[in-house]
Amino acid sequence: MTTILSQKVLRQMASRWLAPSQSHHPLRIHTDTTDFFKIEYNDVVVLNSKPYLIRHNAKEGRFGLDDEVKFWVKRAIDLKTGSLKIIKLVFYETFKSRIGGIEFECFRSPKKEARILDVIAGHRNFMHGYSIEDKKGNIVRVLDYIFGKSIHAYIESLKMDHHAYFYNLFPGILRNFMECIEAIRFLHQHGEKHGDIRRDHILIDRDSGGYRWIDFDFNYRHRENIYGYDLFGLGNVLVFLVGMGDVLLLDLKNQDHPALSGLREEDVNIVFNNRVANLKKIYPYIPESLNRVLMHFSKGANWFYENTTQLLDDLREFKTLT
Repeated sequence: MTTILSQKVLRQMASRWLAPSQSHHPLRIHTDTTDFFKIEYNDVVVLNSKPYLIRHNAKEGRFGLDDEVKFWVKRAIDLKTGSLKIIKLVFYETFKSRIGGIEFECFRSPKKEARILDVIAGHRNFMHGYSIEDKKGNIVRVLDYIFGKSIHAYIESLKMDHHAYFYNLFPGILRNFMECIEAIRFLHQHGEKHGDIRRDHILIDRDSGGYRWIDFDFNYRHRENIYGYDLFGLGNVLVFLVGMGDVLLLDLKNQDHPALSGLREEDVNIVFNNRVANLKKIYPYIPESLNRVLMHFSKGANWFYENTTQLLDDLREFKTLT
């Protein structure tokens, strides 16, 4: 049964978040979210009789794109509970990506993300929420807000040399990241894939301290390993974590780094050819057992990981030897 909420009731529910000058203005109410550009600050979206007060649009959070607005992703307040939510509206885009000679056709799939939210309900290493259809049948995802920064932002904020980082902080970071890999294995075991594994898609939960995956709406078509794209993403994150950030060829050149002359084409990242994957050439104290893992994600790799179990086994071997 659908409950119709009046302007008066909605204004009362939203009053604590509205400025005095806005408290008497009619609220714009949306039950059809098809045109997400029309849904603006202080509007109310009603989904299955639950009202959400729209706050700001989300923004892209990495690589100089901090001001790129994601108009289909809204911060919102659940007016029945007062809790902060992320509301993801339906938005379709496609692009092609090529890794190691393998081409992937990538596209956004709200249905996929809705399925995964059901699969991972209660799992500590994922975001949580639910999906619901608006009156036009659009699959809207309502997500619990995670307070905390991304692993990308955390690593970038560190003020220490790599040696101190590697021996003091990295062991704990790796332990948490291996939990994230286990979580991806859980997805794969259920026939699902993340689809957009990046270091800004791992949030460090401020309350629990755990690492949590977000954003599962990318899907991809594949001709070979169904989970290959996820595995390359995991490798990119691992190289970033081991290096305490990206080790860029241009930075090494600007520093006149002594290791630069010893680097070869096969030492760079297979996806991002301006980043070094063979980090032992930069930091000789990195154990060979760990560097071998990184080299599976280098341009010189002879074979790639086929599943998360292989990657986890090699990381456990490194931890056993150290």
